Amino acid sequence: MGSDHAIATSSIILFDGECNLCNGYVQFIIKRDPQAKFHFASLQSPWGKNVVTRYGRNAEAISTVLLLKNDKLYDKSNAVLEIVRGLNWLWPMLYIFKIVPLFIRNGIYQWVARNRYRWFGKRDECMVPTAEIKSRFIE
Repeated sequence: MGSDHAIATSSIILFDGECNLCNGYVQFIIKRDPQAKFHFASLQSPWGKNVVTRYGRNAEAISTVLLLKNDKLYDKSNAVLEIVRGLNWLWPMLYIFKIVPLFIRNGIYQWVARNRYRWFGKRDECMVPTAEIKSRFIE
């Protein structure tokens, strides 16, 4: 990625680069984030593994999208809600689901996460960003 300053001042989404659902979610975010508030890194990348380890997590056991924002690491439904909160149009309205108890939100999240490869498939390798969005990805 181009600038360390851009990394330090942006919200970074760490995602499973082999998961079709996760890759689709990244594309969804990019289309609804024209100000490029979000940057992306694969959980399989050295940078992604380093971040996960730095925050006391087992990089090999992560099965969730993560959001690194203001030096705080969000996971599961909290990450998703923080992400939609930063998108354009009406998507921030979904943040209302924050009132749903965490055990319910994360229970639904984990059910989808456990079945994501079966329902949506898996890639043999991580997504390769196009030239126009490559600057938003941390390698």
